[in-house]
Amino acid sequence: MTVKLEKIEEFACLTLDRQDALNALSFFVLDEIGQALDEVAAMQGVRALFITGAGNKAFCAGADIKELRNRSLVQQRRGAELGQAVFAKLDRLPVASLALVNGYAFGGGLEFALAATFRLCTTNAVFGLPEVKLGLIPGYGGTQRLPRLIGEARALEMIMTGRSVKADEAQQIGLVHRVIEHENLLEAGKTFARGFTGYSLPVLEFARRAVQRGMDLPIEQGLQLEAELSTLAYRTKDAEEGMQAFEEKRKSEFQDE
Repeated sequence: MTVKLEKIEEFACLTLDRQDALNALSFFVLDEIGQALDEVAAMQGVRALFITGAGNKAFCAGADIKELRNRSLVQQRRGAELGQAVFAKLDRLPVASLALVNGYAFGGGLEFALAATFRLCTTNAVFGLPEVKLGLIPGYGGTQRLPRLIGEARALEMIMTGRSVKADEAQQIGLVHRVIEHENLLEAGKTFARGFTGYSLPVLEFARRAVQRGMDLPIEQGLQLEAELSTLAYRTKDAEEGMQAFEEKRKSEFQDE
């Protein structure tokens, strides 16, 4: 198996383990990722998902280039749609996801990280969409998620020049949330995740939907979406518990209901 899935305390952890190829994404690996994400969606007791790469060199170095050659247009289209569909599963998970980027995150690897809810990286991390250097453009969501995250101007520069950015710059432009020493990355991920996983999981999912779906809507429709999801949040037992705990000046005891 080149994709390992395990439960670590209250978290699921998906690890790309293809170190001889810098954890590159073959179509077989993409299928394995999709299956693993389906398993995470069905897991009980999981409050967040971590995604990382085995070893110290790479989170994921991108697509397996040798698989991309000598393919028909139909095959190329299906390949792009496969990558997009697999990464889109992160949006549909009932829990948030954190990409723990340890080393290189190029091409499809960066696109995988972009699809996660949050991104933390090590000091040796390097990010880039170098497809233009191969006469290609990103095909697994990079042209859509990167500008939504760091803005059109910065995204166009990275995509059209193929320029890579190191960890400090990635944090400066909003590509990652934290830069961590390598040996502490998993623990830092746990600490970061526990900043929100103690709250109601259904309500956290409503919040994610409001922000992520609203990004694609005109402001008027986005506000309607917010009102609908806010109303649903009010209907949860956790909302009643949260408001009652506030009045009683005690810590809320959410039950994810």
